[in-house]
Amino acid sequence: MSRVPSPAVLLSQPHRRYNALTDEWLLVSAERTSRPWLGREEVPPPANLPTYDPSCYLCPGNSRANGERNPVYNSTFVFTNDFAALRPDTPEASVQDGLLRAESGRGTCRVICFSPRHDLSLSLMGAGQVRTVVDLWASQTASLGEQFEWVQVFENRGSAMGASNPHPHGQIWAGDALPREAEKEDATGRRHFEATGRRLLLDYADQEAGGPRELGSDDDWLTVVPYWATWPFETLVIPRRPVSRLPDLDDRARDLLADRLLGLLRGYDGLFGAPFPYSMGWHQAPFDGVDRPHWQLHAHFYPPLLRATVRKFMVGYELLSEPQRDITAEDAAERLRSAINAASPSAAQPGG
Repeated sequence: MSRVPSPAVLLSQPHRRYNALTDEWLLVSAERTSRPWLGREEVPPPANLPTYDPSCYLCPGNSRANGERNPVYNSTFVFTNDFAALRPDTPEASVQDGLLRAESGRGTCRVICFSPRHDLSLSLMGAGQVRTVVDLWASQTASLGEQFEWVQVFENRGSAMGASNPHPHGQIWAGDALPREAEKEDATGRRHFEATGRRLLLDYADQEAGGPRELGSDDDWLTVVPYWATWPFETLVIPRRPVSRLPDLDDRARDLLADRLLGLLRGYDGLFGAPFPYSMGWHQAPFDGVDRPHWQLHAHFYPPLLRATVRKFMVGYELLSEPQRDITAEDAAERLRSAINAASPSAAQPGG
């Protein structure tokens, strides 16, 4: 008679995991990071950046590519991207030709400078400064949500993730259509809510709290390496109470979020002893007037590095079959948790 392997045995062998948030599967190949590497290696970011760079198009008082001059701002600064991927004045049009379909896309793209200082990142700022960024995310979301259906707050940190400028900044793109990832999460969240009467991510947060993938938890927030993580040190940040959008967060939740983000980001930087590249973004309920009691606000962090200078490439099997990761989520959580615990909150913070 055949025996069913224990979960521990399964986790130590190649196996597939189900992503309950997107209704997809991924392949996990434990300990594949030990293979030899002769491929491309990432160049560490430059050290000792100046507090002000006269050639930087995001620094206060400098001219941008379109000739406009930034104000001499002393906190945060928002402007419409000079090379926006979406425009509010795009005329409505559509194409329907058999299997060929297209439709116009209307929207806007904004750049958010987190600080006037060229040498800072969110991880190097003080809690008050990060709270200011959280407030800016929320206010921009509320403003853009009055005009557009989907508001995507995100940050690309580091050249490895396509950031074209080291000045601390993020972006907000807003559009009049629900994008692919939002559609998937909306569908899974709705099915779970209809079956249970509860929000999928709140149930998930309850199940993960105190477990091997948790990176920090309190009554308001959970940080976790998701069971179904695709990227090596991927994380989710989830409110522990029902919240649909960033503007819905109260003062307490925003303060605690700033602390939670600082802990995570300093842990990322401490993991390999260098500024850690990532793409992060908030998924919040669409602004389309549809009732969505199932939607729970959350942030995704997607860092690409497997080792200090070696990144995870989504190629070959990942592109043609399904995502594959090289270490288990449990191993990644243990290593990241140690880095978070080792990062002293009182470490030298240039941002104060």
